[in-house]
Amino acid sequence: MAVPQLTPHVPTPDDKDNPDRARLRRIGRQVRERLAANPAVYKVQVEKAELYALGGFLTPDECQRLIALTDAVARPSSAFDADYSSGYRTSYSGDPDPTDPFVRRIQRRIDDLLGIDPSFGETIQGQRYLPGQQFQAHTDWFPANTPYWPQEKNRGGQRSYTTMVFLNAVEQGGETDFPRLGITFTPMPGVLLIWNNADEQGRPNPWTIHAGTPVIKGVKHIVTKWYRARRWH
Repeated sequence: MAVPQLTPHVPTPDDKDNPDRARLRRIGRQVRERLAANPAVYKVQVEKAELYALGGFLTPDECQRLIALTDAVARPSSAFDADYSSGYRTSYSGDPDPTDPFVRRIQRRIDDLLGIDPSFGETIQGQRYLPGQQFQAHTDWFPANTPYWPQEKNRGGQRSYTTMVFLNAVEQGGETDFPRLGITFTPMPGVLLIWNNADEQGRPNPWTIHAGTPVIKGVKHIVTKWYRARRWH
């Protein structure tokens, strides 16, 4: 599953271009309350977005197994509006077999943490970044003024939450940067990041723009799981 390229955010009528607003508002409230009740989850102190972190979500062995599974199926990454040769997203990505019992356990653990219906979750995706590779600034939600939105609207609708786990330490570079929030995360094995792609009113949040900065030395591995507002096909 590719990730959309950043498109400037333009407020649009709720019913026409944001049919999932009520669902996003409801999912956000449910996840917000669930994470607030979990003492292991840290709410990152930023004003314009809901961002959380959880250390030790995966064990070192689980991280290594996911790295191996990703490497076995890795291919050049793509974005909805740009191919690999554009330089916009230059990592390698792979979708581990979702029927693999180990992968199913990891996915279910994320489902349970957030309390989101598992049928709303996309298949977990692994990504690998070699020196010089990056993912330029983008949002994970789908802008309504793009040619791919009608298709995505019919296969699960808007993305509600993003979850991402760092699988290894990177010698230099490879941070996950939220430039508009003024915060950057250095890869630490097993750490899970969670963010709401919408605001509290259920509108796609432009403050969640983020980037995978270029790896300077070493290799970066992560896994990502996105959730939709409706059942994902």
